[in-house]
Amino acid sequence: MIARIQRARSALIVSMACLCITVVLSVVSALPSQAASNGVIIEPGAGDPERGKQLFEKRCTGCHALDQDREGPRLRNVYGRKAGSVPTFKYSSVLKSAQVTWDDASLDKWLTDSESLIPDNDMDFRVPKADERADIIRFLRVSSGK
Repeated sequence: MIARIQRARSALIVSMACLCITVVLSVVSALPSQAASNGVIIEPGAGDPERGKQLFEKRCTGCHALDQDREGPRLRNVYGRKAGSVPTFKYSSVLKSAQVTWDDASLDKWLTDSESLIPDNDMDFRVPKADERADIIRFLRVSSGK
């Protein structure tokens, strides 16, 4: 009887270990795609600038243009520029004082959730899809000559 209980206990331990391993592997395998959709993983230079141009024209030109200020500042040469630094645009105080230089990572975070990068800013717009953000960022980088 004791041997039977010990075998059952050993089988239960092995089953629990297998279950734990399965859960851990499931979580780990889900991380890269989840991270990409949350804007965590975008490789520098990723994205299609032609598709980015189309997305920019469709989604961004309601407030922005490349070469003139509108509701938002001009975006040509935004890549590599310090946030809040276009002299002809009236920025909020939080953007003027932000210590952010626009690059792949900062633009990705801004387009994912601008509040998480610069709290209390005036831009209420998000690009939820990582591939679309990568395309827009690539377009802005190319438009900035970088």
